[in-house]
Amino acid sequence: MVTPAAHREAAAYLRSTHGMSERRACRVLQADRTSVRYEATRPDDTALRDRLKALAHERRRFGYRRLHVLLRREGHAVNKKRVQRIYREEKLTVRRRGGRKRALGERRPMEIPTTANQRWSLDFVSDQMTDGRRFRILAVVDDCTRGR
Repeated sequence: MVTPAAHREAAAYLRSTHGMSERRACRVLQADRTSVRYEATRPDDTALRDRLKALAHERRRFGYRRLHVLLRREGHAVNKKRVQRIYREEKLTVRRRGGRKRALGERRPMEIPTTANQRWSLDFVSDQMTDGRRFRILAVVDDCTRGR
């Protein structure tokens, strides 16, 4: 599907380069003349834009939904979708939190224990009895004598 903006652009191109009338260009493109003639009239939102930027700078962890609530409390009669559009246009995305810190460098291979009681491993093991009751066990194993 071709957008109305693309129809407007194509009609303007046909009219300027080929000298076509608006009617003929719209007929060729199979576009509605009213959508080709349409001019967007958006209200001036510089005050709202500035206030949104200031709030987003103050409260970096707030997304557009919470900022919308703050704007409404301040008396701006503004729609949530409009706040979202301005928020996106100004690239005011919430800063991503840092991920898990990973160890740098190569890991040493784990040493194999040579004598008993040198290294122990432990793990929780859970199971279920036939009547449905569950139980957990802490299994502690000596790594040297484990396989014997």
